Amino acid sequence: MSKAILMFVDDIYEDLELWYPKYRLQEAGYSVTLAGPKAGAKYTGKHGYPAVADAAIAEMRGEAFAGVVIAGGFSPDKLRRDDKVKQLVRHFADAGKLVAAICHGGWIPISAGVYRGVKVTGSPGIKDDLINAGAHFTDAEVVVDRHFVSSRKPDDLPAFMRAVLQVLEA
Repeated sequence: MSKAILMFVDDIYEDLELWYPKYRLQEAGYSVTLAGPKAGAKYTGKHGYPAVADAAIAEMRGEAFAGVVIAGGFSPDKLRRDDKVKQLVRHFADAGKLVAAICHGGWIPISAGVYRGVKVTGSPGIKDDLINAGAHFTDAEVVVDRHFVSSRKPDDLPAFMRAVLQVLEA
């Protein structure tokens, strides 16, 4: 299995939900690619922290990665309109690879159509969206359903990343 993980980035991402997983994955020996609309472009988080995209989303291939970790914030609302983002998430879901989303990151798997019948959690702000997408919503710090991992908010990051790493190492 690849030791590479894909993460999406665009403006107004939740700073902690991008950086904590990125560094934790690197610490565990994974390479992390931050893919944004444009390679080399700088994107600013909700709290002002900048991130530079390593690559363009349009050039990503799902086969190169063990899975995807999707940060929240408001960037997922914009990113989920990108057909390539949805195609990549469907690839990971269909291949049994990690699909991890925290907070509003769940908007992307919703739009990709991969949450029907999956037990998940997420920000209370998208609870209705998750339910309407056919997911089984549970209010918990982390929910694991096969290769799907989800959490609600930045305070859940330690549990979220423990679960992400357990799924990757299984």
